[in-house]
Amino acid sequence: MPKIIHTMIRVLDLDKSQQFYQQLFELEETNRLVFPEFTLLYLKGKHNDMELELTANHSRTTPYDLGDGYGHLAFCVDDLAKFHVKAQNLGLDVGDIVKFKPADTVIATFFFIHDPDGYQIEVLERHGHYQ
Repeated sequence: MPKIIHTMIRVLDLDKSQQFYQQLFELEETNRLVFPEFTLLYLKGKHNDMELELTANHSRTTPYDLGDGYGHLAFCVDDLAKFHVKAQNLGLDVGDIVKFKPADTVIATFFFIHDPDGYQIEVLERHGHYQ
């Protein structure tokens, strides 16, 4: 049976990106593979089955062009308001909390934030489909 195991993003500053994902989302290093031209760093949270792979190309000196095909990563949390304050306290540029409620039924409560490389991340309150 197929199983999704990780998603990979390219990062410019591996240490800065690792710190971001560790401090905000509590993802810990599970594996690091260092090669002459690049490093692969795998991160995982204690409640996750899937890993985030950060790839740092050693010779890269300019930010990546994220293009128009990338959407976002998504994380869910139990207390969105508390998590929103946590992100603000880390000095991050945090979007407003939004309640998506067509026909007066709350489908999702969320905000967006960007990581150090500009990748957009949606943070959703654990509810309904978003578990």
